[in-house]
Amino acid sequence: MARETGRKLVASNKKARHDYTILKTYEAGIVLAGTEVKSLREGRVSLVDAFAQERDGELMLYGLHIAEYGFGTWTNHQPRRTRKLLLHRVEIARILEKLREGGGGLTLVPLSMYFANGWAKVELGLARGRKSYDKRQAMAERDANREIARELGRRLKGARRPTR
Repeated sequence: MARETGRKLVASNKKARHDYTILKTYEAGIVLAGTEVKSLREGRVSLVDAFAQERDGELMLYGLHIAEYGFGTWTNHQPRRTRKLLLHRVEIARILEKLREGGGGLTLVPLSMYFANGWAKVELGLARGRKSYDKRQAMAERDANREIARELGRRLKGARRPTR
């Protein structure tokens, strides 16, 4: 069978982009069991409560839910087990340094999971939590930008503004 190429999105964490301000993103590999890969290919994964943390000098992913594979036997995996993230030592050191120097409030949040050239990858975001007023402000800004883009599109097309 030919090796698959390109990037195929499996799951994304939209709530993370709402709840956190993403400062920097990283791409990491992930250590998986065979049945986990099969479940991933079916798209049966949830990133909602997941986060990454250091343990013994390595980054581990906690709270990631990969549903059990339907055709698995006794070899099936545990859905919420802790999984090791694969990054270069230098990259891990940089991430840990930023987490420590950030004065607290910084965390590593998985933003999306995808297959890149057949390999399972996780996009991690170095994030700072938002307060509720920050969330409202971000939503208002997004709505204003959407309205500006809509009006600009109308002007470019030459259409008049609809009367209300």
